Order: sequence, then structure tokens, then C-alpha cells
Amino acid sequence: MNSLASFLSRYRPKLESTLQATLNHPVLNQYPNMVSMLRYHMGWEGEGAGEEAQGKRLRPILLLLITEAVGGDWKKALPAAAAVELLHNFSLIHDDIEDRSPLRRGRPTVWAKWGKAQAINAGDAMFATAFIALAELRNRLRTEAVLQAQTLLAETCLRLTGGQHLDIAFEQEREIPADLYWTMIAGKTAALIQTCAHLGALIGGADGTLQQVFSQFGYALGLCFQVVDDWLGIWGSVALTGKSTESDLVSGKKTLPVILGLAQNGRFARRWREGNIEPQEAPILAQWLIEEGVQHQTQAEADRLTREAMEWLERSGLDNEAMQALRELTYAMLSRQK
Repeated sequence: MNSLASFLSRYRPKLESTLQATLNHPVLNQYPNMVSMLRYHMGWEGEGAGEEAQGKRLRPILLLLITEAVGGDWKKALPAAAAVELLHNFSLIHDDIEDRSPLRRGRPTVWAKWGKAQAINAGDAMFATAFIALAELRNRLRTEAVLQAQTLLAETCLRLTGGQHLDIAFEQEREIPADLYWTMIAGKTAALIQTCAHLGALIGGADGTLQQVFSQFGYALGLCFQVVDDWLGIWGSVALTGKSTESDLVSGKKTLPVILGLAQNGRFARRWREGNIEPQEAPILAQWLIEEGVQHQTQAEADRLTREAMEWLERSGLDNEAMQALRELTYAMLSRQK
């Protein structure tokens, strides 16, 4: 068993039980049908339920690994790990509505099964439950650290929604400057991953300097995670991603391949500027992007950000089993198209 697998075998059962306990809150239990919607989205109930439907729980695992890497007790961080996973899933429920995505992890999305209104409401419940989970830190950490964790998560919510705001707004624009792309993904994707890394160091007892090192690691990791996601959104397989590779191009999303393709001023750019990409055209445009070198450029950007993330890890000066597992997790997160 490799290093990461051994940590996962310890973390995953405790994380799932913590998540299940949080969604077994007495207030929520007054609304069993809504709880069933939340449990379905989390991959615990309904057709196709199981680990594949649950996802990899990458964000909370990242948090727990960093807690242990800096010398802390990972079990003390379980409330925060549950909180970030619930917050992530709140964002997924709402994103699926906003992006009109019918599938999530190969299953119908919450809105596709229960309608948009109920899905919005379910997402709101998931959001509130994340902060209920985080409040359990008060029984494990000093008050100052708990307040810092609460502030970090609240600010992350603002960054998440701000990034999503830009993502939606940019759908109405044919082109955006590259710097606005980075601002968008810094909010909608990097913010939560950065906060996971920061919270792990905070709860593990790291000093302010080390917390910032891990925060910067998480930021680079989050940016790279979205770049890889953009790659998958055009050239990935449905079996791997659980969603169509046509949707990003058809919906007009300003992903990194689109921005790089527009800069080439080739066939892709000319067709894109005409507007209204039809689903049957998406494979053709994806091939043009390959021929114009954009697939390679996107991969090169992902490689650059991977190196940056790993450099921040090395700046921590830590070398233990949890750090080795953290390196493995980083490469796993950033090699999803392989």
C-alpha cells in the first residue's frame, strides 16, 4: 500500500461518518425529503450511489493531510474537513443549475431530478450545514483559532460566489482579457482549495509563516486544478469526467483553451466570434484547438502551475510521511486527464 492510500484508509471512514452525522442534524431531520436530496447529492442514496457518486473528497483530504504534516492531530480537523466538503457540494448544486448541467459524477443532478427551485433550496441547506459542521471546532481549538477559521470560510464563500458571478457574466461576452480569466478562477476554484490548505496548517498548530506557505501552495494548486478542468472540459472523456465535453464550448464559457485559441486568430477564433456554437460543432472546434497548439499550451500552463505548487510545498521545510502523501495527492489532483 502506498503512502497516500494508507492515509486515505484512515481518513475516509472518519470523514464520511462526520459528514453523515452533520446531515443528521435535528433541525434537518424535520424535513426528511430535503435530507434525501442532500444525501443523494453526496452519493449516499439513490440509483448509482457509492464511492464513485461520492467523489474523491479531495478538498477535505487535503486539509487533513496538511494538519498531520505540520504535526497536528488530524482528528481535531474533522469538523473543518466536513465543512469544506459541504461548502464545495453547496457550490456544485448551484453550479449545476447555473450551468444547466444534467449530469454530475455520471448521475442526474439535483435540479434535473427535483427541479431548479428545490435544488436552490437544497444548496442553501448544504451551505448552512457547512457552518454548523465548522462550529464543532470550538470543542477542539482555542477561541482565536476558531474565529480565524470561521472568517476564512466566510471570506471563501464570497470569493467562490464572486468567481461564479464572473463566470456567468462572461458567458455574455465573446472575449475577455486573460487577466480576468485568472481573477475568475482564483475565486470560483482556487479560493476553496487555498482555504483547505490554510485551515489544515492553522488547525495543525503551524505558525503564521508556515500557514502562509501552505496557503500559497493551495492557491497555486487551485489555479492548476481549474486549468486541468478546462482541459478536460474540451478533451476529456465522459467516462472520466461524468459530463459532456460539448458543454463548455456550447455554453460560451471562457476557459483557458478558449482564451488561448482566440489569441491564435485562426479557424477557431473566426468561428467563435460568429457566435452560437452548436453541439455537433464542438468536436470540430476541439480538433482545431489541437491543430493550433492550444491543447499543448494549456497542458504547459498546467505543468507550470504544478511546479509552482510543488515549490511552495518544498518551502515548508517539512519531510514526513504526511508530506509524501501530500505530494502524491497533488500529482493525483493535477493528472486527471491521464
